[in-house]
Amino acid sequence: MNEALNPVYIIIAILAYFGILMTISRLTRSKGNNLGFYLGNRQSPWFVVAFGMLGASLSGVTFISVPGWVQDTQFSYLQMVLGYVVGYAVIAWVLLPVYYNLKLTSIYTYLEHRFGFFSQKTGAWFFFISRVIGASFRLFIVATVMQVMVFDPLNIPFPVTVLITILLIWIYTNRGGIKTIIWTDVLQTTFMFLSAIVTIVIIYNNMAEDGLWKFVANSEYSRVFFFDDWNSPNHFIKQFFSGMFITIVMTGLDQDMMQKNLSCRNLKEAQKNMLSYGIAFVPVNIMFLTLGVMLYSYAASLGLSIPARGDEIFPLVIAQGELPLFVAIMFILGLVAAAYSSADSALTALTTTFTVDILGFNHNDLNSAKALRTRRWVHIGISALLAVVIIIFQIISDESVISAIFTVAGYTYGPLLGLFAFGLFTKYHPREKWIPYIAIASPVICYILNRYSEVWFNGFQFGFELLIINGALVFIGLAISSMGKK
Repeated sequence: MNEALNPVYIIIAILAYFGILMTISRLTRSKGNNLGFYLGNRQSPWFVVAFGMLGASLSGVTFISVPGWVQDTQFSYLQMVLGYVVGYAVIAWVLLPVYYNLKLTSIYTYLEHRFGFFSQKTGAWFFFISRVIGASFRLFIVATVMQVMVFDPLNIPFPVTVLITILLIWIYTNRGGIKTIIWTDVLQTTFMFLSAIVTIVIIYNNMAEDGLWKFVANSEYSRVFFFDDWNSPNHFIKQFFSGMFITIVMTGLDQDMMQKNLSCRNLKEAQKNMLSYGIAFVPVNIMFLTLGVMLYSYAASLGLSIPARGDEIFPLVIAQGELPLFVAIMFILGLVAAAYSSADSALTALTTTFTVDILGFNHNDLNSAKALRTRRWVHIGISALLAVVIIIFQIISDESVISAIFTVAGYTYGPLLGLFAFGLFTKYHPREKWIPYIAIASPVICYILNRYSEVWFNGFQFGFELLIINGALVFIGLAISSMGKK
């Protein structure tokens, strides 16, 4: 067992890390101003936003999971990453101009402008549900790792671990909001990348191989493109177009990610941010996939038992791989940074959506005393909600149930895709009271299709392209509801 996994070392490292976060929070806080909390007073430098968004996009799950994918899927994930780049271009040139022209605080206000009251509420609630589940799940993964490494040896129960985790996030986002998160994301992204780079370099040096890229290219994990089996979820066409639409939906139609873009000084800088961030996503994911090759190769060279779950390979090598103390500490800080860079912005975005879209505070009211007071209570309430959901995940303790919940949350982005696509690319006006029912029916249909596709379609398996079908069903439903309406 690596000596860095001593709880004392980990606690000291984490306290030092949070000391830096708190310092950034004090320097960037918005003096209680709601415009600063929601949009950073629209003064965020685009290049700072772009760098920080890389970390926020990856999250704690990706930090552990992407390296673990190479055993089963090799480098095929890059097919989806190439689709991401195209998706980011669509966001930059199609969605961002709409958001900036309407001077939006919450992007779901667009749905009210285009369709009306029920559309805005539908979009906001679908985002809210999916983000609560997603953020809670990501924090659950990290809280579980921290529980085993730090708090179990100290006899501290899991609910206390969760409360401490959420409290720390609440403290440094309470006053600053997005203005603080823009800068804490930079710190967290830096630690995440350093952790991956340091691990790659140390393992590479220990294995004494001749040329890192040659070693990766010659490994059994290096295949990128898959064209041979149309039924496979890894087929290039499925992966590429799924990546493009996943980006459009989970970035362009996601309040969490767009709130950072809307904090840029103007549309041109927001577009620079989005395009540079999208291009940077390619080498960043190559780095994490390369890390996966190194982890599996190093584990095999030491005779370690390769875990069945890819998520376990990184923690296994850190715990049993005879690596220096510094590498283990960097792993812990990288893991914490990855989780918190996703969770803190999610907390701020959920607060924004609930206050602006669900409670109905418009742009002109945002700096009123009532709006300020409401936002602070909503921020506390959502922090408590995240803690409760994480504890529920731990009580369930059934991987299949948790996976199903998370999958269902993924379906909720499809209705957003259909709503925004119909609004942007048609001039029709659907019967607005039908919209919530259409938005609910579509994910249900997609779930049934996914469950029985192999039986109904001769072994065909859906991959992430199910998101496109989900959005298309909503689009068709809206078109039908527009028929005969003037």
